[in-house]
Amino acid sequence: MAAAPTRRGLVGFFKHHWNENPEILGSGVQGLVGLFMGLYVLKVYYDNDGDNRRYRNVYTVYRHDDPRVPKLKTHCDVTSKP
Repeated sequence: MAAAPTRRGLVGFFKHHWNENPEILGSGVQGLVGLFMGLYVLKVYYDNDGDNRRYRNVYTVYRHDDPRVPKLKTHCDVTSKP
């Protein structure tokens, strides 16, 4: 029995490989989705000043005109109960 003819190009490629070995194509798609999700999370982390930790092993001295000074955490975000 001959295989059904498929279109050429990208759509034909995916149809052919989905019928021949769906595990490999599916895991490849899941891997790409995971890669893009990881890159997006990294971008959000660094856009929100993610490397500004409250407790550090090495301290840095900033000048008053440094543009990073307004982003520094100067108080605790957790409110304590009296």
